[in-house]
Amino acid sequence: MSQTELAKRLGTTPQSVSLWLNSEAPAHRVIPICEALNWKVTPHQMRKDIYPNPTDGLPDQQD
Repeated sequence: MSQTELAKRLGTTPQSVSLWLNSEAPAHRVIPICEALNWKVTPHQMRKDIYPNPTDGLPDQQD
């Protein structure tokens, strides 16, 4: 997914997405970004300061 596509999904600008991916995403954007990317990036990978454990912020696994 391109930064432009991600920006459209999140209702923001490609410039904002670029800034977040190159520095730090705002806390309220982490989960929506991960969801939009089909969890290929985890909240822990994006913001270890607020998601300190690797499974923090991930959806519950359904069997």
